[in-house]
Amino acid sequence: IYKKRWKVEVFHKTLKSNASMAKSPAHTVKTQSNHVFLSIYPAFRLETLSLKLKVNHFQVRAKIYMTALRASFEQLRLFVTA
Repeated sequence: IYKKRWKVEVFHKTLKSNASMAKSPAHTVKTQSNHVFLSIYPAFRLETLSLKLKVNHFQVRAKIYMTALRASFEQLRLFVTA
C-alpha cells in the first residue's frame, strides 16, 4: 500500500513544483480552467518523458532547457553573422 501511496505523493509534488498552480493570475472560470489545463499538461508531459527516458523529471527539465539554450544561441549566431 505504501508504494502506491508514495507514487501519488510524488505525483502531487510534481504538480506542485512544475505546474505553477499557485501563480495563477486568472479570475474568471474560463481563464482559471485554461490555466489549470495549461499547467497540468506540461507536468504530465514531463512525467511521461521521465518514464520513457528512465530519468527523474529534474533531469528531463535540464535536458529540455539545455537543448533550447543551444538552439537559441545558434539562432543568435546566425542573426549576428547575417
